[in-house]
Amino acid sequence: MDGGDGAYSSRTAEDVFRDFRGRRAGMIKALTTDVEKFYQLCDPEKENLCLYGLPNETWEVTLPAEEVPPELPEPALGINFARDGMDEKDWLALVAVHSDAWLLAVAFYFGARFGFDKESR
Repeated sequence: MDGGDGAYSSRTAEDVFRDFRGRRAGMIKALTTDVEKFYQLCDPEKENLCLYGLPNETWEVTLPAEEVPPELPEPALGINFARDGMDEKDWLALVAVHSDAWLLAVAFYFGARFGFDKESR
């Protein structure tokens, strides 16, 4: 899973923020506007699924990346397994918490590429 953006290369902090903002908008859409579709896609009978927010403000539920190490930090794995064992609102809150953590991990991953050492200032 490449996060839907192929060979993404952030050049500026603004690029990282735009990526973050797009992925966040997609995840919010999955957890609010498209919640019924999201709930159905997270079938506990399927394999370990992840919710990915994409830079173009969309989202997808899919299997994690097969390549090791993955291109991006991985979101919470197996979000579908707890779906039927929890109240729907509690399950959505759990997915939201893990999604926030993933969004920050992706932003820090891209930001770490800037090389903020004294020589590059």
